[in-house]
Amino acid sequence: MSREYIHLGLNIDHIATLRNARNEGDPSLLELAFEAQDGGADSFTMHLREDRRHIKDKDIFEIKEHAKLPINLEMAISEEMTKIALQLNPRSVCIVPERRLELTTEGGLDVNAHFAALRPLVQELQAAEIEVFPFVEPDLTAIDLCHTLGCNGVELHTGAFARGWKNIYERHRQVQRLQLAAEHCAKLKLELHIGHGLNYVNIGDVLNLPGLTEVNIGHAIIARALKTGLRLAVAEMKALLEKKV
Repeated sequence: MSREYIHLGLNIDHIATLRNARNEGDPSLLELAFEAQDGGADSFTMHLREDRRHIKDKDIFEIKEHAKLPINLEMAISEEMTKIALQLNPRSVCIVPERRLELTTEGGLDVNAHFAALRPLVQELQAAEIEVFPFVEPDLTAIDLCHTLGCNGVELHTGAFARGWKNIYERHRQVQRLQLAAEHCAKLKLELHIGHGLNYVNIGDVLNLPGLTEVNIGHAIIARALKTGLRLAVAEMKALLEKKV
């Protein structure tokens, strides 16, 4: 999919985490989804985890029914999640690794180890006109395997970049890794998304990756919203994306 500007996918898992702390329905995920729409978000990213620690099944179907924006569903490789994805029919699926004890997704998917399971999954989702973007490290071999699988693109895990950002040498090294990976995606005609650890300070260093069409950000925007409100927090990030040189 060709895009004229970088889209902002808002990950709303963190709103659900706060709601679930009391299990009383407040804050309302749907109400805040409307606020994010008004702020200029282009899509909603939601990770339906096996343990349902934040997003629940009801959430994804309510957002699909009532909100205007497309859904990017993050999911692990499982028969249960595949059935839910086919029922939901989101715009896209981001296939992620998932461990019960992790606080958040800790790295990219090992495409080589899961290649046999990924092939039929990718085919089944695409047959339902759902785009598929495995969540991978900026690794050329992993990108090659995604191309072999016929994926629509990849989402590069930017965690190492975000963690190393305060060290100028490590920042440069990680940007170079992302640059090489982005160039490889462009060569293979794979659409490029990025996400994990991106915020209002570090985002400027990755906006000029070749072929970048979408960034997926959650924690930084929801944290900012505690001060500004969600509509303005989204609008501020959108303004930074529009400053792409």
